[in-house]
Amino acid sequence: MTALEKATGDVVLKFEPFVLHVLCQELQDAQLLHSVAVNSGFRNSGITVGRGGKIMMAVRSTHCLEVPLCHKGKLMVSEEYIEFLIHVANQKMEENI
Repeated sequence: MTALEKATGDVVLKFEPFVLHVLCQELQDAQLLHSVAVNSGFRNSGITVGRGGKIMMAVRSTHCLEVPLCHKGKLMVSEEYIEFLIHVANQKMEENI
């Protein structure tokens, strides 16, 4: 709260979800991993094939959070709401683990 009170610009609480990149030898390997990831709840997962044939499988969760707290130095939310957001972010971190 002390840091937020001293803010002069915009402040955003941001939680980035889990991301795992796996380099695969074969497209079939990437497809199998993709299937497992999606079925495990990592719905934002995907496969990318580069120009050189490099096959990359990205396992991504949907547990993101981005909430503005201050705008031009003015606190836009209550301390109680910030505590709630921190609780939510910590839950998302536990889900990532």
